[in-house]
Amino acid sequence: MGFTKGMVVQELGWDNDTDDDLRVSIEDTIDADMVDGDYGNVVDAVLLWWRQEDGDLVDGLVDALTDLVGGGAIWLLTPKVGRPNSVDAATVAEAAPIAGLSQTTTAAVSKDWAATRLVAPKTPA
Repeated sequence: MGFTKGMVVQELGWDNDTDDDLRVSIEDTIDADMVDGDYGNVVDAVLLWWRQEDGDLVDGLVDALTDLVGGGAIWLLTPKVGRPNSVDAATVAEAAPIAGLSQTTTAAVSKDWAATRLVAPKTPA
């Protein structure tokens, strides 16, 4: 997922259904605990756990941009197709540009979760 030692990763949407093995792997990679929504400083990346029942995805993505440093990425984690509360790929594809983001990568990151990397489009200098 591109995380490196020393990065500050903000985790949003954690709940009892998130993948703890994935969380531990990320924290081991960055050699630190992930921070939460109350962190109050800029972060290098956001890990956003999102389920169909969580509401409006555009609002969730806009909120996730709050502390993200320029050039940082949001990793949107959604339950895989066929799992409870899975999010349709078309929903992500529609929500991302409305929130000012571009979808770059999608990958299966655990047994139950898929990750989509979203970034703000580069603007001409």
